[in-house]
Amino acid sequence: MSRLFLVRHGETTSNVMRRLDTRLPGAGLTDFGARQAALFALHTPIDESTVLLNSSARRARQTAEIAGMVWEIEPQVLDGVYEVQVGDLEDNFDRASHEVFGEIVKRWHDGDLAAELPGGESLQNVYDRYLPAIDDVVTNYLSDAVDRDVYLVSHGAAIRLVAAKLAGIDSEFALANHLENTQSIELEYLDQSWVCRRWGTRVAPFAHETEGNSDDADLMG
Repeated sequence: MSRLFLVRHGETTSNVMRRLDTRLPGAGLTDFGARQAALFALHTPIDESTVLLNSSARRARQTAEIAGMVWEIEPQVLDGVYEVQVGDLEDNFDRASHEVFGEIVKRWHDGDLAAELPGGESLQNVYDRYLPAIDDVVTNYLSDAVDRDVYLVSHGAAIRLVAAKLAGIDSEFALANHLENTQSIELEYLDQSWVCRRWGTRVAPFAHETEGNSDDADLMG
């Protein structure tokens, strides 16, 4: 069984402040975020074939480095899998900015690939850089006869959008169900397609579980 785990990074200072932090390299982990990364690795069994990748953002790199020390694996940077770029909303933490971000992301989950964040990305932009990186993961690690787990430390909003696209997840479910720091989405690569087995704490089948998180949820999660 070949699996890809899309893992959200540990807690950052921006998460604590509810700041829209997407521009590279971005904020680093808090002390609590570093502990989250260590606990994630300690509670996740691996074997000698496991691969550990991370985005080029500081928070993802630090999360992977801590996990890699626990697992005794050297993480590798994967280009193109950084967070959705919020453009003019960068560094903002006011309610109005959060509402703009939330509305555009809702339009994306409803299928509007061309909707753009002010001065930032559209969903099509995100797909154009992120999906080829996933194709590279398949080619390099999941297409041979070895059953292998690949852990990719990335970012909450991008992970949910991409996982929904890859596995055909119900848009309402994907929009409603955020990922806490160091939670992951488990995708199995089966017969050249993706099947979602777990989304955060939820286990498939979950297409109609749309109760999701509160309005105070971290938008980047």
